Amino acid sequence: MSDFNQKLTRRQALKLFGMGAASAALAACAAPTAQPAQPAQPAQPAQPAEQPKPSGGKLEIFSWWTNGGEADGLNAMFEVYLQKNPGVEIINATVAGGAGTNAKAVLQTRLAGGQPPDSWQVHAGRETLSYVNAGQLEPLTQFFTEKGFDKVMPQFLLDQLKINGEIWTVPVNIHRSNVLWYNPKVLAEAGIEPKFPTLDSLFAALDKLKAQGKVIPIAVGGKDKFEASHTFESILLATFGVDDYIKLWDGTDAMWQDPRAAEALSTLKRLFSYSNSDRSAQGWADAMTMVLEGKAAMTIMGDWAHGLGISKGLKVNQDYGWMPAPGSDAFMWLSDSFGLAKGAPNPVQARAWLEVCGSREGQDAFNPKKGSIPARTDPDLSKYDDYLKAAIADFGSKPLVPSAAHGASTTNAYQSKFHNTLEVFSSDLDEKSALESLKEAAEANNR
Repeated sequence: MSDFNQKLTRRQALKLFGMGAASAALAACAAPTAQPAQPAQPAQPAQPAEQPKPSGGKLEIFSWWTNGGEADGLNAMFEVYLQKNPGVEIINATVAGGAGTNAKAVLQTRLAGGQPPDSWQVHAGRETLSYVNAGQLEPLTQFFTEKGFDKVMPQFLLDQLKINGEIWTVPVNIHRSNVLWYNPKVLAEAGIEPKFPTLDSLFAALDKLKAQGKVIPIAVGGKDKFEASHTFESILLATFGVDDYIKLWDGTDAMWQDPRAAEALSTLKRLFSYSNSDRSAQGWADAMTMVLEGKAAMTIMGDWAHGLGISKGLKVNQDYGWMPAPGSDAFMWLSDSFGLAKGAPNPVQARAWLEVCGSREGQDAFNPKKGSIPARTDPDLSKYDDYLKAAIADFGSKPLVPSAAHGASTTNAYQSKFHNTLEVFSSDLDEKSALESLKEAAEANNR
């Protein structure tokens, strides 16, 4: 099993995107520090092995992509698939709810009943372990190699895909979890400079916004049942720092005994005091929409929120701005991927889908709309906007830490307890009870 809690130094991470012409664009986007050595030219991908081509039939794809840029990106990848495989009927089996909190419950019912979709969305990393242990996925190592995907994806990501020496899913992207989005006009009118390198500087801005009483200082959702835990992981990173944050997800409760865990909960409770009181009735997209419409000053959400902005015809760095969530300049990563169901009803159509997922054409169609960066190291950067180019540069230069709320460092069993604990905390604000629940949940990260 791979080390899901890996982090990289700047020197190591710069090797991730050795993409020839694209590497020059990365260097241009990166912070002007010491100049890295030019990366070696990437090895040419192996010629894809011939696979049976679908001749009609059906393909059922299961995901939780129903909002704005998510749906747009998925549809763009469907278009690529149908161009290559005309005559296939795609069944788009989506279940609304960010982070898959609702979809995973529906999926488990189907899998337990022997009715799997052909392929389903799963987060790369420890989350995949849940399906592997249950014998619900087919290994894809040979497929991955035959298609040459191992030659065009960073070694860091390849390591995260391996469980028991096998690759089980094909990643379509990399997302950044720890992003603060803000409305530039709202902050300017409040006399606030959009620079919050620390939690203290964030709270100083929130105090000013609250005193003025014109907008919600920070919007937070809850309807999708992951928003509180998502916000909390950024606070944990700011409170523990990179190295100790990673240790939180090692399958023991040791780090949850640390006083900093209680401190992080207190910080989250304080942040809630500046947010909308109807958190449980608003989803992450509602919170981001409040920011885009000037009803709220800011929100902490992954860069799929950028995809939502794109879907509304808005421009990043004009209509809305971004910065790393206060307290850390690390890149908290997650990766959406797709696997092949054991006993898939339509395996030929499903393998053709996975080929599109891992292809340059598929990823360049999907990610610019989704608000994510490609999992491949050879994208056409002309298709990516300023935010996404900056995210590519940061992924290649910042310390990398895994998202807990989105499965990079946690199993489905742990995520369920993690989300539920923070959702309850969002309402009752009982710090003692939440901390005990987090300690008890730790052992679930091994199954």
